[in-house]
Amino acid sequence: LAFDIHGGRYLGDPAEMLDRCMPLLADPDRMRGIGHAALDVLRADPRTDPGRIAAIGYGTGGAIALELGRDGADLRAIGTVNALTTGRPGEAARIRCPVWAGVGSDDPIMPPAQREAFAAEMQAAGADWRLVVYGGALHAFHHPPVDHPTPPGVGHHPQHARRAWRDVLALLAECLPAAH
Repeated sequence: LAFDIHGGRYLGDPAEMLDRCMPLLADPDRMRGIGHAALDVLRADPRTDPGRIAAIGYGTGGAIALELGRDGADLRAIGTVNALTTGRPGEAARIRCPVWAGVGSDDPIMPPAQREAFAAEMQAAGADWRLVVYGGALHAFHHPPVDHPTPPGVGHHPQHARRAWRDVLALLAECLPAAH
């Protein structure tokens, strides 16, 4: 299941995207509500094995995946690219599955201090976590180039985009092994 927090709209204008996403990122309860609504839809599908659910997200979707974990959602894995939110670090102890996070080393939105805060949160919670820092990559390194200007600090890095996707697939293979 891929859920769409933008209502089918493509937010090509960086200012519009920030206006839409920043209030959401500042509201863990709203992110959790959106995440749980998506989980409810997924669990209602008779094809879903409730014991094989993971939450993977890029950017805001990754922040929502982390908030689901902090809210104690029954997940087998959490994967996030470009999102290391730490709004409620005391609640990370409720995460019950492995967490994988990937960020660019040159991402000004997820600077070293944010990476350190995320690592400290996961460590204090005793979480099973990994943080991969992709050298030379900016924020949104997984997005292919676009025909309009991008904000400073944002840029595509195809090699690291492929590597991050392989890392996500490895997380899923580890945490959601094939049924026999």
